[in-house]
Order: sequence, then C-alpha cells, then structure tokens
Amino acid sequence: MASLKGPNSVAGGQSAVRIERILCPVDFSDVSAKAYRYAQSIACHYHAKLILQNVVEVWQYPSGDFVRSPQYYDEFSQALTSSAEGELRRFVDLCGGVEPECLVEANTAADAILCLVRARAISLVVMGTHGRRGFDRFMLGSVTERVLRYSPCPVLAIPQKDPVGNGMTGDSIHVRRILCCVDFSTSSQQTVNHALSVAEAYGAELTALHVMDNLPEFTNVAIETDAVVDKLQKLLATSTLPAAKVHLEVRLGKAYREIVNFAAQDQSDLIVTGARGRNSMDLTVFGSTTYRIIQLYPGPVLTIPLQT
Repeated sequence: MASLKGPNSVAGGQSAVRIERILCPVDFSDVSAKAYRYAQSIACHYHAKLILQNVVEVWQYPSGDFVRSPQYYDEFSQALTSSAEGELRRFVDLCGGVEPECLVEANTAADAILCLVRARAISLVVMGTHGRRGFDRFMLGSVTERVLRYSPCPVLAIPQKDPVGNGMTGDSIHVRRILCCVDFSTSSQQTVNHALSVAEAYGAELTALHVMDNLPEFTNVAIETDAVVDKLQKLLATSTLPAAKVHLEVRLGKAYREIVNFAAQDQSDLIVTGARGRNSMDLTVFGSTTYRIIQLYPGPVLTIPLQT
C-alpha cells in the first residue's frame, strides 16, 4: 500500500484531497456493517476521525402511535435511544478496528445525516445503498438517495453485493482498480482529484473513462477520440502515480451503460463519478447517469458533488 503524503491528505499539488472526518450512518443491517468496514479502511488510510451514527426513527415503531401524552412519548423516545446506544456499542465491539465516535439521536434519518454533515464539516459519508426496510434492487433506498442528492461532501455508496472476487475478502477491503468517469463538466477536475487521491492511498490502478454520447452524424470519431485523450491527460496532469498505473479509455455509446459494462469487464473495485454532470437531469434527481450507475453496478460508487 502507498504511504501517505501527510495526515488526512493524499496526492500532491492541486489534486491534494483532505479527508479529516468520515461519517458512517448505520442501521445494523448487513449492508451498513459492510459500509462500516469500508469507512474503517478509509479512516486508516487517511488518518481520519470516524463518526458512527444511528438514527432512531420513532415513527417506525407502531407502539409509538398509542403514546398519547407528550411526556410518555418523550420517555418512549428516550427508551428507544438508550436501547440503540447499547446496540451501537455492541456493533462497534463486534466489528473492531479504529475506535469511532458514536452518536445516536431520534430524528428522521436523512435529515439527521445531512445536519451532521454540515455541523461537523464531514469530509466523506460512507453508507449502504439500502437498509433494513427492504428494497427493489432497481431502486435506491430513500435515505441514501436523499443523502446522495443533497450532501455537500462526497458520498461512498456501498451496495448489498460486490462483484465476485473484488472489493472485499472477509473483513479486508481491497481497492486495486479504480474507474473514474469523466464527462468534462465543471466538476470533472474535482472528480479526477478524488479518484487520484484514493488510487494513491491504496496503490491502485486508475482508469479515466470518457464516453462519447450523442455525437453528430458526420463526426470524425478518430479526431474526436484524440481530442478526448488530450483533455484526459490534462486533467490527470497532477498525478503522482506511476505511468503504468494510469490508463485512458474512450468509448462510444450510452454513458451509464458503457461505464457499467467497462467496470464489470475491468473488475473495478470502485467507480468514482460526479454527482451531477453535463447531462444531468433536473436537480430533484441528482444526475441520471450517476443514478443509473449506482442502481446497476454491484460495487461501491463514490459520488463527488460540485463545489461552488
């Protein structure tokens, strides 16, 4: 594994990315335990503080509907919170690793997560794509979707299953091949910088991929490809990775489909993409390509928001 350039940061020059505080919301489901192992690994590589959060949503408990008095409702809420604190402590003891700061509160999950992100200046959120409530594999969990849509910091979305043979062996996290999606939007440099940072932290190979989508009918594809390669090289100019570990890829087709197909063929351990790109939909949906990648790819996806 590559050595760190200094506490909390990896990569030199303009590509330096600092990860100082990592938030990992958990609901004690299998996928949140998996997300916690990823958060632990990243905290170790970046020497970052790890915060573990559990949100008690009182409205989910049917017995709460029968608590008429505000006093008894507060007592009911406090009892649930105390129980969750004990469960969170057992969760930490079972998982081991870096000792996190543990926080439990009664609130709505997405609101509590986003409030904590802003209040504590969180650098990275690591969370499962689905929780205890069950899911359709083609739909994201509502909490995860809202956090992805509104988080001011990067979010690493961890799915229920990884590609076979990639990402995780037992409790060990492996990041050997990273796919960085580049659409040349205003957030592309930020996306590349984060991908470089993770690649340098884990000593991984990095492939920068651009998909040429909706080209005019008489476009000279060879000339356009050469121009894309030149632009990719400029975005990667700050890389300190060995040249043999950096790859450039240009494909023609539908962006999300080509990205998912390439990642599967390359057995990528991580996809890094912008939360909103050049072809994003209305802001009520955080980006059609990003959304579909997270839906369809059975591995971790790191989304980078546009910083203004």
